[in-house]
Amino acid sequence: MIYEVRTYDLKPQSLPEFEKRFGEAYEKRKKYSELAAFWHTEIGPLNQIVHVWPYKNIEERDRIRAAAVKDKIWPPNAGEFIVRMQSDIMIPFNFSPEIKPGKMGPYFEMRTYTYLPGELPVIQKNWESAIPVRLQFGPVCAVWYSEIGALNKFVHIWPYASLDQRDDIRKKAQATGSWPPGKKAQKEGGRNYQLFSQENKILMPSSFSPLQ
Repeated sequence: MIYEVRTYDLKPQSLPEFEKRFGEAYEKRKKYSELAAFWHTEIGPLNQIVHVWPYKNIEERDRIRAAAVKDKIWPPNAGEFIVRMQSDIMIPFNFSPEIKPGKMGPYFEMRTYTYLPGELPVIQKNWESAIPVRLQFGPVCAVWYSEIGALNKFVHIWPYASLDQRDDIRKKAQATGSWPPGKKAQKEGGRNYQLFSQENKILMPSSFSPLQ
C-alpha cells in the first residue's frame, strides 16, 4: 500500500469555505476511492490542510484520479483559495498500522524529519527496536518514508485525546531511557540517525474525515 499525502497552503480566512467545497465534492469522489484522513493545522504553519489518500500502488492512483477527472467530479472547485500545493507518495514502514476509519484523536501530531542520504536503514532499524517501548503509552497512527516528492523525508503521526495527554505520554516515554529511538540505539552500542531538519505540527480532522 502507498499513501499520497497532499499538503495545501491556503489564503488566510479561506479554510472554512475550502473545507465546505472539498467536503461537498468528496461525496461524489469517494465512490472511486475514499480518503484516509483530512486535517487542517491547529498549531504550526497556519492555513494549511493535509489530505491522505490510500492506494494499492501508483497505477491504481493514476487510474482512479484520471477517472474522477474524466467524469468531471474532481477536483473540488476551490482552486481560488490555494497558495501552494505539494504531493508526496509515502511508503509505510513494516510496523506502521493501516489507517482505518475511526476515532483516534482529535489531536494529531505530524512530525516530519528530513534525513541525510543513506540514513533510512538506520532509521528503520532504530524504530523497529524502539517502537514497542513507545506503544506502551499510546498508539501510533502512521510511520512512513517518502518515495516520490520531497526526498529523504520521514513522517510519523501520533494521535492524542488532548494536548495535555500528548505532554504526559511524551514525558513517560522519554523517562524509560529508550525513547526516542536514537537513545535506545546508543544505549545498545548502535548510533542515532542523522537529520537535516525536523518539523512538527498539530492537526485537527474535518467533519468528513474518516479518521477522527
